[in-house]
This record gives sequence, C-alpha cells and structure tokens, in this order.
Amino acid sequence: MANHRFSVVSGSEEEEACCSKKAKICLGVFLGLLVLVTVAVVVGILMGRRSPKWNGKGSTVDFQEIILRRCYTYIRVVQPELGDRDCQKIKKAFTDAFISKDPCSAREEDYDLLMKLGHQTVPCDKTVFWSKTKELAHQYTKTQKGLFTLENTLLGYIADDLSWCGKVGSSEINLESCPDRRNCNSNFVSVFWNLLSKRFAENACGMVQVFLNGSISNAFDKTSTFGRVEVHSLQPSKVHTLKAWVIHDKHLSRFPIREA
Repeated sequence: MANHRFSVVSGSEEEEACCSKKAKICLGVFLGLLVLVTVAVVVGILMGRRSPKWNGKGSTVDFQEIILRRCYTYIRVVQPELGDRDCQKIKKAFTDAFISKDPCSAREEDYDLLMKLGHQTVPCDKTVFWSKTKELAHQYTKTQKGLFTLENTLLGYIADDLSWCGKVGSSEINLESCPDRRNCNSNFVSVFWNLLSKRFAENACGMVQVFLNGSISNAFDKTSTFGRVEVHSLQPSKVHTLKAWVIHDKHLSRFPIREA
C-alpha cells in the first residue's frame, strides 16, 4: 500500500483562513465605499462651483476685446479730441468692476474708476434722450452732427448692446447666463446703465431733447430709464428747456413729429 501522508488541519487554522477571506472582503467593500464617497464629494464640489442659471443671456463672447476695440475706434475716429484716454485702463476698470463678484451684488461704487476714466463733457444744447425709440434717435444724431445720445458718449458707445457678469471667486467671465431684472435689480448691467444714465442727465445743460414713442399708449413710461432715472436727474439750474418729440412712425424717412 502506497505511503500517504495526511496532515491534520486544526480548527484554529481554518478560522484564520476564514477570517483572512472575510478581511479581504471587508477591505474591498470599504475601498469601494471610499471611492464612491470621494466621487460624490468631488461631484458635489464641482456642482457647487457651477454658476446658477440666470434669466438673462450670458456675457458677450470676446467681451474684453470688443470693449478695447470700440474704445480705440471712439477716441481715434468718432471723437478724436478724446485721444488722450487710456483704453487699456478703461478695459481693465470695466472688467475689474464685476469679475469674481456675485452677479447680483453690483453697487454704483464698483464703477467709480470706470466713470472717472471715461468722464466726458457733452456741450450744452447737445443732449438727446430717448425712450423706446433708440434706433430713430440714433439716426437723428447721425443726421444732426454734434448731438449726443447716451450711446454717443465714450462709455455708452463701448458698452452698447453688450452683456456681462462674472462668477463668484473666479477670474472668468460668465458666458452661460447673467441675471436680469427678473433675477435682481442689482445686476451689473442694470446698475451700469442706471448710473451712466443718471450722470448723463446730471451733466446736461441748456436745451435737451427726448424722443418718445407715440405709437404706444404710454409714450412717457415712468418705468423706463428716462422716466425712472434721467428725467429726475436733470438739473433745473442748468437745463432751461426740455423738447419732447413724440414719434408716431419709427421710420425717420417719414418722420411725422409732434412737438410736446
């Protein structure tokens, strides 16, 4: 009979093998849970950093480049007498006003430096306001040289029809969405235009003109920028006449106007 060796496995060895297997399983489960928790935390952080979805459109693509290009066009072509203005500083002051800040936390003070760098004096009798007649008012100032709407000033010219806002704690411009008045009144675009409109009206002198839309029931809209801000910012000691043009047809070629 062949010699066979038999070894006796003690109960303690069986228990050690079983415990070792359980330990490996437990370790695997623990590591799996750790990975899941880590992924969840990272996703939570990234989701938390995402900007909220606002009602307004995102910042204009190439915002800074457009600001700079328009500034140089204005001081070299449109109003060369302002050729001493520093467009690089104006661009930086503009972007610094809102970059890395809560898009609904704008204050007038945020634009102090920009207003200082872009300050411009409009001659007396040359100020033109508009309310719901932007295109027509701009055509009018093109045909009547020397007149200024807000968008004919340096800061109005460079910011016209642009949108902008930042992201909290980020040096990036928010291209996805920006708040409008449905989200908050203290958004950076509204505060900018309200401030610029107020200063534009405060500096007006002599005779000023306003183009109102006579094709709607409330030609003078108290909720418009002219009705809320500009008309209340005119200085009686400086402005002696307000000429209102009530426009019943928005096409300048016909231009049926009634003075009010």
